[in-house]
Amino acid sequence: MTDEAASPERPSAVQRLREARDRARSSLVEPAPPRPRDPRPTGRAGRDLPAAIGVGLALLAVVGLSLFVRREAFVVLVVVAACAALWELAGAVTQRSIRIPVLPLWVGTVGIIVSAWVAGAEAMLMAFTLTAGGVFVWRVLDGGGRQAVRDAAAGIFAAAYVPYLAGFAILLLRLEDGAWMVLTFLLVTIANDVGGYAAGVLFGRTPMAPSISPKKSWEGMGGSLVLTVAVGVVMVAVVLDGEWWAGVVLGVAAVAAATTGDLAESLLKRDLGLKDMGALLPGHGGIMDRLDSLLVCAPVCYLILRTTAGQ
Repeated sequence: MTDEAASPERPSAVQRLREARDRARSSLVEPAPPRPRDPRPTGRAGRDLPAAIGVGLALLAVVGLSLFVRREAFVVLVVVAACAALWELAGAVTQRSIRIPVLPLWVGTVGIIVSAWVAGAEAMLMAFTLTAGGVFVWRVLDGGGRQAVRDAAAGIFAAAYVPYLAGFAILLLRLEDGAWMVLTFLLVTIANDVGGYAAGVLFGRTPMAPSISPKKSWEGMGGSLVLTVAVGVVMVAVVLDGEWWAGVVLGVAAVAAATTGDLAESLLKRDLGLKDMGALLPGHGGIMDRLDSLLVCAPVCYLILRTTAGQ
């Protein structure tokens, strides 16, 4: 009897990778589809206004403390928020029988955000590229076919949509006066939401995109523009010691970006047949519902503030 016949067959590299992946997955629970929001009294724009205001102020206070007490804490907050948003997104797309690989996305999220903080934009892009490759390999180990391509594509989209866009807030934090720049980015995005809500409730008559977001109106967008430009001018000219016109540019661009982000997520939820991505934040929905405008606005604010107010 030869040595080859006596020795048991060794598992292949692919089999070993699959076993390692299955062991990692066994400790995780698959994300559940989001449940419908419990019926609650809401205002004309469809929100529980007191809860929305309370939660919003609490979140802003936590973020403000992290920015001005210990900036590394803000980095941790971004990682946690991005991972929670990915969990919600993975649960939501199960409505269309799509399985996003959550574990490699969480690992990739830490890599993308930390790379942005430690080494800048180039390292962040490299970390995203590695995350995309990891998501693809992880899913393909489950088997090939059209479903695998679909799941892997959804996972790569999720990596680009959530942690990569969130990384631009970390890039802002790296700049001189970075904490104030991040606060400016947050305030102009919030001003877009607040101005649009107030003007929409008081004057809203003309739907902007009734097939996507029936409650969003052109009058509300006008309110967003007025308040966001005002906040942009104050923050850029007074706080960041920049030119007033840069604040106007920032405000207009922030409204365009934040509105695009809001409508994009509304379109995604409508396609999935959902009202909210989750229910973790009373008055707001899920983490993803709160991040939709911020994610798209982050790279726009980074580009403008770095060009006009960065050193």
